[in-house]
Amino acid sequence: MERISINPITRLEGHGNIEIFLDEAGNVSRAYLQIPELRGFEKFAQGRPAEEMPRITPRICGVCPTAHHMASVKCLDALFQVQPPPAARKIRELFYNMFMFEDHLLHFYYLGGPDFIVGPKAPKAERNILGVIGKVGLEIARDLISTRKAVRELMTEIGGKVIHPVFGLPGGISKPLSPEIIARLKEVGKKALDFARFTLKAFHEIVLSNPQYLELITSPAYFLKTNYMGLVDEKNRVSFYDGEVRIVDVDGKEMGRFSGLDYLEYIAEHVEPWTYIKFPYLRKLGWKGFVDGEETSIYRVAPLARLNAADGMKTPLAQEEYERFFETLGGKPVHHTLAYHWARVIEALQAAERMVELSSDEEISSPDVRNLSLKTPREGVGIVEAPRGTLIHHYKTDERGIIQEANLIVATVANAASMNMNIDRVAKATIKEGRVDEDILNLVEMAFRAYDPCFACATHSLPGGFPIKIKIFTRRGKKIKELSNL
Repeated sequence: MERISINPITRLEGHGNIEIFLDEAGNVSRAYLQIPELRGFEKFAQGRPAEEMPRITPRICGVCPTAHHMASVKCLDALFQVQPPPAARKIRELFYNMFMFEDHLLHFYYLGGPDFIVGPKAPKAERNILGVIGKVGLEIARDLISTRKAVRELMTEIGGKVIHPVFGLPGGISKPLSPEIIARLKEVGKKALDFARFTLKAFHEIVLSNPQYLELITSPAYFLKTNYMGLVDEKNRVSFYDGEVRIVDVDGKEMGRFSGLDYLEYIAEHVEPWTYIKFPYLRKLGWKGFVDGEETSIYRVAPLARLNAADGMKTPLAQEEYERFFETLGGKPVHHTLAYHWARVIEALQAAERMVELSSDEEISSPDVRNLSLKTPREGVGIVEAPRGTLIHHYKTDERGIIQEANLIVATVANAASMNMNIDRVAKATIKEGRVDEDILNLVEMAFRAYDPCFACATHSLPGGFPIKIKIFTRRGKKIKELSNL
C-alpha cells in the first residue's frame, strides 16, 4: 500500500501531518490527520493555586491566549461564587471582542484567506501573506497591519499584555478604564468597523463573485452533515463572551443547551491510538465513529457552527450578512466546510460593531470593577467562544483553592473528528489512480485550514507513559537502528 505524507501541514497554529494511504489502484483507501505533539496543561495545573490559572493557561497558545485567559477567569468567578460588577463584565466583553476581531483578521489574511485571495492552485510560494499583499495592494496591507496594531496596543494597555493578559481576576478586573483609554477605544472601534466592512466587501468581490470559488465552497468534497454547538444570548444570538451553549442537530433543530457543570451531561471524549488529539461527541447519542449524516454523534464548533446554532447576530450589519449567508447557501443549517471563511468575516464584523457599542456605554467608565465577596472554592466551570469554537475550563480545588483536577475541552478538539472526515473526503475526491501534485495536496489541506485549528491547545496527556521512537541514521541517510519504548 502506497503512502503519501504531507509533513508538516502548513498555515495553522501548532504542528501536524496528513497521512494518505492508497490502494492497489492508486485511489485513496483512508486519509488521517495526525497530531504528534503533546501538551500536559491539565496535569501540571494540579497543585497550583486556582488564581494562577488565568496566567498559566494563556501559555498554552500564543495565538489564542485571550480565550484561555477569559475562560479561566470566568471559571474562577464560578469557583469562588462571585459575580463581577456590571462595568467589569462589560469591559471584559469589550476586551474579548477586540481579541475576536484581530484574531479573525489574522486567519483570513494570513492563514486561510490566501487559498482564495491568491488562489488554491497558485504557486506554493505565493499562497501566503506576501501573495495576499500582491493581490490587494500595499495600501490595504498597511491598513490591515495598522488596524490590528492599534487594537492590540489598546489590548496591552487594558490587559497588561496582549499575548498573555493579566487583567482578569475572580470577581472582576484589575483596574478601571481611564478617560483617555475610553476615548481611544471609540476611535479605534470606528477604524476596526471600517476595516471589517472592507474585508467583507473584499470577500464578496474576490470569492463570492467568482463562480469557480462558489462551486468549490459548495462541492460535495467539502460537505459534512453534523450537529453544531455555539454560545448564544437570551435571544439566541451569537455571543462570544457569555450566555448558554446551544446544540442543534443536522437539521438545525435544538437538541439541548447547557451552562456550567451541565456540560458533562452533553459532552464525552473518544480517543484513538494514532493521534494525541481527543474526539468529543454528544454523550447522549454515544460514539458512532467517524460518520456524518442523520446518525452522527459528532458536533462542530467555531464560526460556521455558531451561525448554525444561533437565530441571528447581536449587531445590525452582521445580521444583514447573516441573512445573506444562509440565503446564498441554501438555508439553515449550512454544512459546507469552506463556508467557515465567510462566517468568520461575519463574526469579525459583529466584533467590530460590539467594540463601537461597548466603548460608547457610559457604564464602562465606572471605577467599580471588582467584587471581593469571594466564598470558599470547590468547583467551577468557565465557558467562552474562542475564535476556534466553544472553550470549556473546569477546575476542582480543595478548600484552600489548590487545583486538584483540571479539564480543558478546547475548540480544535471538538472539530477534530470533522477535520479528519473532511480530509479523508477531499483526498478521495481529488486523488485518482495515484495522480497527485501540489495543487491537489493543497486542496486536501484546505479541508482542515477552514477550521482555523490550534493544535497546541488541543493535545492532552493520557494515563500511562509517553511513547518514544528514536531512529538513528548514517550521514548518508541510511537507517542503522531504531529504538522504541512501545
